[in-house]
Formats: sequence, C-alpha cells, structure tokens
Amino acid sequence: MKAAAFDYTRADTLDQVLELLSHGGDEARIIAGGQSLVAMMAMRLARPEHLIDINHVDALAGINTASDHVAIKACTRQAAAMASSAIKREVPLLAAALPLVGHIQTRNRGTIGGSLAHGDPTAEVLLAAVALGARLSLASIGGTRTLNIAEFSVGAMETAILDEECLTEIQFPKPPSALSIGVAVDEISPRAGDYAIIGAAAELGLAEDGSCGHIRLASSGASPVPVLCGPTMEALTGSRLGDSEIDDAVQLINPLLSPESDVQASAAYRRRVAPGMLARVIKMARDKAEIKRTEGRTS
Repeated sequence: MKAAAFDYTRADTLDQVLELLSHGGDEARIIAGGQSLVAMMAMRLARPEHLIDINHVDALAGINTASDHVAIKACTRQAAAMASSAIKREVPLLAAALPLVGHIQTRNRGTIGGSLAHGDPTAEVLLAAVALGARLSLASIGGTRTLNIAEFSVGAMETAILDEECLTEIQFPKPPSALSIGVAVDEISPRAGDYAIIGAAAELGLAEDGSCGHIRLASSGASPVPVLCGPTMEALTGSRLGDSEIDDAVQLINPLLSPESDVQASAAYRRRVAPGMLARVIKMARDKAEIKRTEGRTS
C-alpha cells in the first residue's frame, strides 16, 4: 500500500514551521526522521494532508549542557545523541537506553524529539525520560510552554502536543555529582531491535557509606505509558539495596500497573514480569554503582 496524497514543505526556520502549523490544523504533521510516521502513512494509518519537513531547521538540532541538565533539541538524531560525550557523561541513563532503540539505520535517521512525539508506550527514549523526570519545551506562534514528562505523555500514542505546536527541546536532569552513579536499562522483545514487550530503567547513586542517596525508576509495557515507580523509589531511598529489599520493594509497583493483552503478550504475563524486570535493572545499576564507589575509595 502507498501513502495517500499530501503536500510537502521543507521549512528552513522555526518561525516558518510555526506559521505553517498555525494554518494547517490537525491535517498538518511534522516530519523529521520519519521512522514511525512514514511507515504509518504507507499503511494509511496516518493520512496527513501536509507534511512539514524540519530537517533543515538549525534551531531544532544540537546538544547543550547546563548546570543541572542537558538540553537536547528535538531534531537531534538518536545516533548523534548516542555518540555524544556529554550524554554519556551527564545523562548516563539515556546513553544506556539509546542502543536499544531499533537498529543502526533507525537511529541514524530517528530523532530524540520524534520518538517522544510519536508516543509509543514502550519506546526507550520515553522510558528514560519518564525515569529522569525530563521537561519538554513546545513552541507555537502564540509563545512557548514547558511541560514535565508526566504532563506530556498522556496515553498510548498520545501526547499533549497541540496541533499548532512543535516540540523544540527536551531537558534531561543530571544525576547528583557527589554520589557513585550506576544505571541500567533492559527490555524483553521478540528480537533485538523489535518493539519491547516489557522494559525497565534504573538510575541510582550510592553515598560513601554504601546507602542509596538517589534513585530514579520507570517501567514500561504494563501500562498505557511508562510509569515512574515512586513507591519503590521511596522504599529504597536510604537503604543498602540488598537483594531481598529490592525484591520486596518492586512489588509496590503493582497498583500502578494496568496491562492489556495483545498479540505479543497477555496482560497476566505483563503484570507478572514487570516487577521482576524492575528488580533486575535495580540490581544491575547497584552493582555498577558499587564498583565506582569502591574504585573511588581506593583511588
């Protein structure tokens, strides 16, 4: 099947993008990497009348480091973020998530903002954004607004972006520099590069005495959007992160889960596996942090 007929405009400035969106209504769509939208158009699951190409808008690409966060412009390629030394150093959880996104070809074209705007509930970039509490900037001809990720991601394949708005930037918070940081992202998928069935992400920091001074956790695949695992985070803050403590604490996410059955897995499977996957990434992150803590004490 081929895409339905559409008009196409290559925008050169953000102002031009916003002007086009203001007149296009719900029939206009932004295209950047096109890794999701083009496939949906080919199957006629999406039939926009007007595509606005933002690939040549310089203001929408790039990575900048601030004191407490790293700002990634929406049209930054996933491969560029993956290769960025600033991302590896300052946002290690995102750096751990990016290699799981699709395949090399997908990451070469796909963008950070495009992944979030698409709203896939098991997308790895979205999972990391939820875990870290990312903030997103949206622009229209009427001005700009900033949303936290919980306000932005409102349902499966559904975001808070208005028809006249363009996602411009995502701010990922840095972990505390005074702690030994460990991160882990893992998922279950039919094959490497396929959409995930269940995913989990963990970032934690150990104090000098080995206690947990910082922890951010998220789980995907067993709810319409990735969930921030607040009860588990609260239970493990200040603890020594023993295996039994972790195994008990991950069960606290059960009330947050609302899985559905699909062709990949049943709701019962998703509910059963999600806590175990969360425990796995916590232990992986803990072990990495402990190595850094030990190295710091002996250096």
